[in-house]
Amino acid sequence: MPDDAFPGAGFSDSNESGPVRRRHSKRRRRSRNKTYAALDLGTNNCRLLIARPKEEGFKVIDSYSKVVRLGAGLQSTGKLSEQSMNLAVEAIGICAKKMKSKNVKRWRCVATQACRAADNCDEFLDRVKEDTGVSLEIISPRVEARLSVMGCVNLIDISKDVALVVDIGGGSTELSWVDVRTLRENGGLLRAYRPPISAWTSLPVGVVTLSEKVPEHSDRVAWYEELKQLVRDTIVEKQAHTRFTNLFKTGQGHIIGTSGTITSLAGIYQRLPYYQRDKVDGSEMSTQDAIAICRKMASMSYAERAQEACIGEDRAKLLVAGCAITDVLCEMWPCDKIRVADRGLREGILMGLMQRSQKLTGTTTGSE
Repeated sequence: MPDDAFPGAGFSDSNESGPVRRRHSKRRRRSRNKTYAALDLGTNNCRLLIARPKEEGFKVIDSYSKVVRLGAGLQSTGKLSEQSMNLAVEAIGICAKKMKSKNVKRWRCVATQACRAADNCDEFLDRVKEDTGVSLEIISPRVEARLSVMGCVNLIDISKDVALVVDIGGGSTELSWVDVRTLRENGGLLRAYRPPISAWTSLPVGVVTLSEKVPEHSDRVAWYEELKQLVRDTIVEKQAHTRFTNLFKTGQGHIIGTSGTITSLAGIYQRLPYYQRDKVDGSEMSTQDAIAICRKMASMSYAERAQEACIGEDRAKLLVAGCAITDVLCEMWPCDKIRVADRGLREGILMGLMQRSQKLTGTTTGSE
């Protein structure tokens, strides 16, 4: 939605008259009553969050998530398949109806690696627009990394000097090294739309692409090592293997995981009978426990993984690729613990939308 749909910025000071203050009070209430939406079409999933601002961040009033496997077969064909596009368009159509029913006033709908890589992406975007009315924005890996950090910045341990925020997607993995010292100087609060990212990289391996490059075979130990070696090689090719490693080796770094792989591992670690976001989001597990669970999952068959309460059939096939990525990152950036974030890109989008709207209306909330 264009910015000019919102009123211009208003300013206030201690000399305002009563009627002017009342106008600003009404403006603040209007800003907080507005409904915002973030749609994220990834390589494997289509996800939606609808929320309203509140004093501390925002309140989610509706959400949606559907496995669409948009990137299935993309590695070999270079194109999005007809079946995958059908599933994605159907899911986006459901999101559009939800946004309309909730009277969403401002939104951002983004697509990531699968659309970045597909030769027939333009055809797909045109179809999405025609069938659903939704205009998808293909964001760069840099923007994707920044939004993911924005979404989970409140989980950063400000007693450390650096945080590695890991977003394992279907088609790529975003790594962002956050300068925690800057956050510490600001009392741990992020008051700007651009988080203090000292370095970042996008690895062209995610749970879908890695699974397709290294198919599962009967020698499970060898298969898992092949997955890990490809991840190591990719990190070296990206010249990211030495970034901030000394700080991690001296105990000044920690990892935040914001992806389905990490949240699934946390659910297994907590032995939850079913996935519970309120227990997983913001939780911690030691890296040693995380690695142990990763290697246990790799030793199990697909059928055995599917029986795990927090995995299920949809995630069972792709989980081991995510485990291999996690395992390698824990080896290369050693630390005591991983903080788990069941939040990320969509939450970062919502925070950005709300902050920009507040600037336009001259209001402030705790989410700034």
